[in-house]
Amino acid sequence: MGVRKESTGVRKRERKGVVKGRAYIQSTFNNTMITLTDERGNVIAWGSSGTVGFKGSRKGTAFAAQTAASEVARRGMEHGLRHVDVYIKGPGSGREAAIRTLQASGLNVLSIRDVTPTPHNGCRPPKKRRI
Repeated sequence: MGVRKESTGVRKRERKGVVKGRAYIQSTFNNTMITLTDERGNVIAWGSSGTVGFKGSRKGTAFAAQTAASEVARRGMEHGLRHVDVYIKGPGSGREAAIRTLQASGLNVLSIRDVTPTPHNGCRPPKKRRI
């Protein structure tokens, strides 16, 4: 009746021999996302404050960004990554913490560029909070 297909289990991720790459840090007020890519843009490792176990408003803290950056750096170095160019985007509190953690975890930071988009008076920003 039915021929059983071979199970498509989780395959072991092969080690990429990438030495130089890029680290993209997107830091918002609510979360910090870090992506490591090779020089062509292929993703090697990624993570965020949410993927390392923080929930709610604690995702936006500098400590959560630090924890996420150390986890992503560890996974990138497993693939052979040693040198990174850092691209930062966003106004969040995890920007500096993530860069410092990438440096402390053994990655050689070659350059740091701020690529935060600034409007030429485009959309109206959210109203100021009144507490």
